Amino acid sequence: MRLPDFEAWAMFAAVVEHRSFTDAAKALSVSKATVSKAVTRLEEHLDTSLFNRTSRRLALTESGKRLADHAHRILAEGQAAEEAARDETADLSGVVRLGAPMTFGLLRVAPLVAEFTKLNPLVDVDLHLSDAHIDIVDMGLDATIRIADMPDSSLRARRLADVTIHTVASPAYLAQRGRPQHPSDLGTHDCMCYSNVTTPDIWRFAGPGQQNVVVQVRSRLTVNSGEAMLPALRQGVGIARLPDFIVGDAIAAGDLEEILLDWRPPPMGLHLVTPPSRLRPARVEALLDFLTRHHGC
Repeated sequence: MRLPDFEAWAMFAAVVEHRSFTDAAKALSVSKATVSKAVTRLEEHLDTSLFNRTSRRLALTESGKRLADHAHRILAEGQAAEEAARDETADLSGVVRLGAPMTFGLLRVAPLVAEFTKLNPLVDVDLHLSDAHIDIVDMGLDATIRIADMPDSSLRARRLADVTIHTVASPAYLAQRGRPQHPSDLGTHDCMCYSNVTTPDIWRFAGPGQQNVVVQVRSRLTVNSGEAMLPALRQGVGIARLPDFIVGDAIAAGDLEEILLDWRPPPMGLHLVTPPSRLRPARVEALLDFLTRHHGC
């Protein structure tokens, strides 16, 4: 049995990550020639080209694209195994790269990260906040928090909690336009939609007797940040559906009112998502365990 050329697979992954043979060689502390020979050796063994190379551009071939994830996993598994061995005899140290949605990250994750780093002074956290859907493997993240229905994928997802979604409007808007009594009434109202979903203007509700209703709304404002809807909501521009961590305080203060109380949007799942590998450095496991214990925050 011939063993895989693990070194070549790892160097291929490094070139994909850094998008350059030169930068990959610097990251690996080897010569550019060593990286080039390793990738060529892998191409010859696989009998396929992995890159299209020109003097100005380096691009993955179709075969390269299909094999890049496998290469990343091989490299990540090797790095994790070495770090796990070191972690057995060392204090927690190093960098953890964590992603989170923008508003949830600011309100709920950042305070926990601050507490975690205070408890673990040798661990640094690189926190990436974005509402956009990101590829955690391509970005080199150790984990990310997502508020979404998780599709089947190679990623590992741990559901931490449900996130309640409220349908809200300002008292001024409701006084002027009336209060919807049924989701179908939304067709005559102005609404605000969140663009980081597949169908922003399609709203689903579950109601009495396990009824399910789907309505298409007219969006006067479409944004990629739920928090950005708050000024327009308060000024009576329309109706929006937003999670509790964004509108909870405004509802409690009376700035916004929840409507359609008998008709609820399906709750979204709060997930902790990690790459496929089961091997993770102790510092990553420690942060994930810490976030899991405090997921109700």
